Amino acid sequence: MFADKDGYIRLNSVAYAEQPLADIAIRTQAERNALVLERELAWFSRVLETRLALYFCNECEYTSIAEIEPPDITYCSSSYGDVVREFGMGSRERLLFMLALAPHLRPQALNLLLIRDPQIDRPYSEFGGWRGKVHGGFLPTGETAAFLIAGDKLGERLDVIAMLEKDHYFTRCGLLRVHSAEFDEAYLSAAISVSNEYFHKVTTGVCEKPDFSIHFPATHLTTNLSWDDLVLAERTLDDIEHMRTWLLHQKHIMQNLGLEKSIKPGYRALFYGPPGTGKTLTACLLGKAMTADVYRVDLAAVVSKYIGETEKNLEAIFTQAENRNWILFFDEADALFGKRTETSNSNDRHSNQEVAYLLQRIECFPGVVVLATNLRGNIDDAFFRRFQSAIYFPMPDFNQRLALWENAFINADCLDASVDLKLLAKEYEIAGGSIVNVVRYAAIRMVKRGNGRLTTEDLEEGVAKEIKKQGRVLA
Repeated sequence: MFADKDGYIRLNSVAYAEQPLADIAIRTQAERNALVLERELAWFSRVLETRLALYFCNECEYTSIAEIEPPDITYCSSSYGDVVREFGMGSRERLLFMLALAPHLRPQALNLLLIRDPQIDRPYSEFGGWRGKVHGGFLPTGETAAFLIAGDKLGERLDVIAMLEKDHYFTRCGLLRVHSAEFDEAYLSAAISVSNEYFHKVTTGVCEKPDFSIHFPATHLTTNLSWDDLVLAERTLDDIEHMRTWLLHQKHIMQNLGLEKSIKPGYRALFYGPPGTGKTLTACLLGKAMTADVYRVDLAAVVSKYIGETEKNLEAIFTQAENRNWILFFDEADALFGKRTETSNSNDRHSNQEVAYLLQRIECFPGVVVLATNLRGNIDDAFFRRFQSAIYFPMPDFNQRLALWENAFINADCLDASVDLKLLAKEYEIAGGSIVNVVRYAAIRMVKRGNGRLTTEDLEEGVAKEIKKQGRVLA
C-alpha cells in the first residue's frame, strides 16, 4: 500500500502467512504466541489497508471490512487466544485490542496513517493519533479506533464510543487505558493504550505487576510470613478476623443475602498505633488471604505543592485500582488525610480541597483501602464515618513479646544456649518491628566478630540502639 502523488491510497494485497497445523503442536509457548500474534497482525493490517482504500474510493477487492474474516486462533494454544476467548471478543473488539498492541508489536503497520491531506497539507483529522516524546511512529487515539472500525458511519462510531466507556470490559478489567481527553476537546481525541499487565500477558504469558513510576507512585508489598507469625492483642486479632471475613465473603454477604442496596462494595479500614506493631504486615497478610495484591502508596511522590496535582496523582492510582483485586495501603496516612483547618489563606483552602477530594474518592472506591498512622487523632474526623473498621495496634505485652522473640529464632541454629528470651521479653518493652531490627543488628555483629553464636550481649547492644533511635533512655 502506498500514497500516490495526489495523496490517494493504493492497496497492495498481502496474503496471510499460514503455518501447517501439524507444526503447531511441537512449538513452545513463546513460538505459539508469536505465531498467533503474527496472524492477527496480518489480519489487522489487511483491514486497515482496506479501510483506507474504501475511504478514498480506491480500487479494492472488498466492499466492507466486515468481509475480511479474522483468523481462526482456536486451534492453537496461545496467551493472546486465551484473552480473546476469556472475554468473548468479536471482530470489532479484536481490531481495537490489536490497534492498541500495534505500536508495541509492529509500529510500522500504523505508518499508513501518517499521510497528510494534500488539500490543506495537514494530517487527516479523521485518522486521529498523537506523537510521543520518544516514539517516532503513530500512536492511536479513540478517533483512530472509530475510523478503523466505523469509517464514516455514525451508528458504528457510537458503538466504538461504547467500547471505550468505563463500564466496558476493556477499561473495567484493565485491558486498555483510555486516557482522559484535554478539557473541552473532542471526546475521541483521548489516547488509547494497552495496559502493561495485558501487554505482557499476551506476549509472554506472564502477568506483570505494575511497577513504581511517576504514573503509578505505589509499591507492591509482599511477605513470606503467615497468619501464625502475626502476634497481636486478642482484641486486635478479633477486629482483623472480622475484616478478613468480609474480604473473603463480601460477594455472599451482598448478593446471596440481598444486601446490595444497603451496603456499598469495598472496605475502608484505619490501622493506628505505635510504629512496628504489625500494621503493614497485617495488610500484607490480608492480601494473601484474599489473593489480592497490596500496594503501598508513596505519599512523597503523590503530594505536590502545585494546586490540583495531588488529586491528579491520586486519581491515577484509584483509576488503575478500580475493579482490580487490590488493597491500597496508605502508610503514614496523616500526611495526606490530616485534619482540615480554618481557612485563612490559599494554602489552607488547597489542603482542605485535597481532604475533601479524598473523602469523596474513598467513599465511592469499590476496593479495599487501608490507612495506617501512629496517631489516631491526626486523622480528619470526617474519615471515620467512612471507615468500616478503626483497629488499634497496641505495644505488645510480655507474652506477645516473648512470642515475637521466639518466632524470630524459630528456624535459627545460631542462638547461644545461654540466651534467655524470657528475660529479654520481660526487660525490654519494644515492638515487633524493633525486635526484627535487633535480630538483624545482632546477626551482623556476630558475623563481624567471627563467632558462630549469637549472644545475649549482641542482642542487648541491638536493643540499646533501637531504644536510643526511638528517643528513649534505656533504664
